[in-house]
Amino acid sequence: MDILNYVVQEGLVMIPVLFIIGEIIKGTELLGNKWIPLVLLVISIGLTPLVLGTYTANNIVQAVLVAGVTVFGNQLIKQSSKGAK
Repeated sequence: MDILNYVVQEGLVMIPVLFIIGEIIKGTELLGNKWIPLVLLVISIGLTPLVLGTYTANNIVQAVLVAGVTVFGNQLIKQSSKGAK
């Protein structure tokens, strides 16, 4: 199952945006790492519907999916690099 099949094309632009925001938050050390996924979810719910046009239930679901893909992708990168050591 490929989760990207569930994210609309217009929403894909938010994945690298959220990834970069997450890295910035992590670098500032304002919040603990455990709070970054929640912050990214809130940011995604705020911005993704604007990118998609309007706040609808479908676009909010897309925002949750985009945040999930971002966090899941980040974890995949971190876990795969741990295994390479």
